[in-house]
Amino acid sequence: MNYRQLGNTELHISEVSFGTWAIGGSWGQTDDQEALKGLDRAIGEGVNFFDTADVYGDGHAEDLLARATKGREDSVHVATKFCRAGDIHDLQTYSEASIRRYCENSLKRLQRERIDLYQVHCPPFAVLKDGRVFEVLDKLQAEGKIRHYGVSVETVEEGLFCLGVPGVRSLQVIFNLFRQKPLAQLLPKAKASGVGILVRLPLASGLLTGKFTETTTFNEGDHRNFNANGEQFNVGETFAGLRFEKGVELARELAWIAEGRGDMARASMRWILDCPEVTAVIPGFRNVRQIEDNLGTLDVPSFSMEEKERLALFYQEQVAMHIRGAY
Repeated sequence: MNYRQLGNTELHISEVSFGTWAIGGSWGQTDDQEALKGLDRAIGEGVNFFDTADVYGDGHAEDLLARATKGREDSVHVATKFCRAGDIHDLQTYSEASIRRYCENSLKRLQRERIDLYQVHCPPFAVLKDGRVFEVLDKLQAEGKIRHYGVSVETVEEGLFCLGVPGVRSLQVIFNLFRQKPLAQLLPKAKASGVGILVRLPLASGLLTGKFTETTTFNEGDHRNFNANGEQFNVGETFAGLRFEKGVELARELAWIAEGRGDMARASMRWILDCPEVTAVIPGFRNVRQIEDNLGTLDVPSFSMEEKERLALFYQEQVAMHIRGAY
């Protein structure tokens, strides 16, 4: 395993880490025993960082992480997120009383005395500009409830704003071969500011595995069904904001990246990790096999400059105009 420093913090985290949205819920059928086996396998392979949220399965993902990391709290870092259990547009959701309640509930479920990284979970830009949420986080940090804090953002503009907030130590962003916009400004400015970058949805909800066809369907409880067009939250969180059929078509155009790299998924994450500004990719998983597949990214050769230029042109000419939602 390779480790990268999270911004200018003391944390060094595995460059392939894992998100827990899928094992909490909203990605189809879940199996706790398979999830726990996957978590154990990841930790055994050197993964020391997991991202979760209080709304993943209404706290279930946090419960699973508590079980998987019991006795390993000092060596396995956990990041969680808050605010989406309430009305994200109501400033009362970000009051000191509310945030303390969210934090204490997460600490209880995680069975920890301190959260390594506490993240505001994709709030409206107005909340970030208001700034009071950061004052509360500063208090929690001073009290030892949280080690560091960051923000999960939807847009480059929000990310750039957060870089100006002194206490922000990380940004969580959607960044992949279909969502290359952060490359131009956000990633280099984050690096210069000493802010870590965590990449969620590196496979564009599975499109970049190359395994889907236009006739692939998803069950009712899977966000790739109920949020395919942004019905429940930002459409960018599902298929990178692409219409599913267009995403499948574009993924076929990228099949060449798998040559010499095993498969499209590993190649796609290798492209992300080739960016020195990125601290870690956090793909999801549901079982041991998916853990192993994603960790295979570590053995994949990097992209040449010519390949990177080809992929940049592909994005500019064939992808960017099809992305929907805040970006």
